[in-house]
Amino acid sequence: MTTNQAPGRPRSQAARTAVLHAVDDLLLEQGYAAMTMKGIAERAGVGRQTVYRWWSTKAEILIEATVTDALDELVAPVRRTPRAELTSFLQLLVRFLTVSPAGLAYRALLGQAQHDEEVAGLLVATDPLAESARIVLDRVRPGLGGMPETGEAVAELVGPIGYAILARSATGLDTMIERQVDGLLASWGT
Repeated sequence: MTTNQAPGRPRSQAARTAVLHAVDDLLLEQGYAAMTMKGIAERAGVGRQTVYRWWSTKAEILIEATVTDALDELVAPVRRTPRAELTSFLQLLVRFLTVSPAGLAYRALLGQAQHDEEVAGLLVATDPLAESARIVLDRVRPGLGGMPETGEAVAELVGPIGYAILARSATGLDTMIERQVDGLLASWGT
């Protein structure tokens, strides 16, 4: 009988959860640059070998923590109209990027990705914003015949709000969401 399990001891769910919580806490307390694998292990109450057995870098841990949290936090409920679907998602996105520890982690990773190709690659491979946006876009696509391919539609949906928040001009976002949704619906053909 063969198994697909990696060599070594099995991954402990309790240790994994402790590490993911530790990386979130340390990011808020110290920032990305000051975080170390040793500090993450100490905060989680596990050995460094345990951490390194599962992740090679702090970015990998932070990505996993962010993706896990984002997929929970960015679940937009089904709405009756494309306008309501898009508006609801963008409101969740604003809350995620401005208030959520996972959103703050995502923003830290975006900053690191500007000069670290490995982090950029990790984000491209597992972008939680894109995955959450795709779900909403798949729901509204049947009613919007002019919607571009999914990657471009994700960029058009997430990009303006993301930029406003990253550029620290996050005032008036409710009005911005309304204008953005109006523009997308006009462009994508309601």
